[in-house]
Amino acid sequence: MEASSLLNEGLTLMLFGMGFVFIFLTLLVFVTSLMSRVVTLYEKSVGVLPKGGVPSPTAVIPHHAPANTLPTGAKNHDENTLAILSAAIRAYRDRHK
Repeated sequence: MEASSLLNEGLTLMLFGMGFVFIFLTLLVFVTSLMSRVVTLYEKSVGVLPKGGVPSPTAVIPHHAPANTLPTGAKNHDENTLAILSAAIRAYRDRHK
């Protein structure tokens, strides 16, 4: 085959591939927006927060070592960090009520 023929076939294949991907993604956008409209029509409470608010997540943190094995400086540093984080969380929750 000639180089120009191979180049022509490559460009044709590239255009078909790009066109297929464009059509698929466009269809995906339309179907997703249609599904969103259908869900909001049938379910009126979508996106509405409960009156009591959303409960804060809880995590189970295992205790690997007793707290008295930490060096004195590290323990003081952890208490300061805990106080700073607690104040930041409290301020965030007060702002977003």
